[in-house]
Amino acid sequence: MIDRWLNIDQSAPLEPVCVLCGEQGGAGLDLCHACHFDLPMVETACLQCAIPLPAAHPGGALCGHCQADPPPFERCLAPFAYRAPLDHLLQDLKFNRRLALARTFGRLMAEWLADHCDGLPERLLPVPLHPARLRERGFNQSLELARPIARRLGLPLDIHGCQRLRNTPPQAELSAKQRRGNIKGAFGVTGTPAGHIAIIDDVMTTGSTVRELARTLHKAGANRVEVWVCARAG
Repeated sequence: MIDRWLNIDQSAPLEPVCVLCGEQGGAGLDLCHACHFDLPMVETACLQCAIPLPAAHPGGALCGHCQADPPPFERCLAPFAYRAPLDHLLQDLKFNRRLALARTFGRLMAEWLADHCDGLPERLLPVPLHPARLRERGFNQSLELARPIARRLGLPLDIHGCQRLRNTPPQAELSAKQRRGNIKGAFGVTGTPAGHIAIIDDVMTTGSTVRELARTLHKAGANRVEVWVCARAG
């Protein structure tokens, strides 16, 4: 009888539970409808780097930084602003191994991107981790976010075409100037990349990492590089 009960219990689908309030999740996500609605969406953003802008800023415009020093990627798309409670959840994903959060926010990214993409890329490229960092963490949060996006949009994942050549110190511990020097020359490309690539990452703050990766991809032969991140700091 006990064995039969265990078999039934293990085969039953688990109901999603909201990661913020503990209520039942909605639409198959680990977020209830109320908490989903309260996530910090980016309403007005720079057309190129997606940094959040004041509501009064004209839509479809570039921020001052992109006008003065355009980034080496053509466009960044980010559904969320890097604010509470999303900032804590993404930190939990990265540092506390809460991989279920990658499934939830990867799906949310995929649904948002499906409505905001202006032409799909040929493939998705999660920002690679150095092998030593990957062994230490056990997973690549950018890759885990990319999986639901690839499935939803029907795009291939490129997980072997680019490598992290140096095990650089974490960017979060450095100033903006130090980040640029820290990440310089950190990536290498094997072969010729696809013509149109979307880089996938969890958070974009100064943009040093994705700038360097985009620059490396362009040098290797890519003709259009976009950046798709879950959250944009500003």
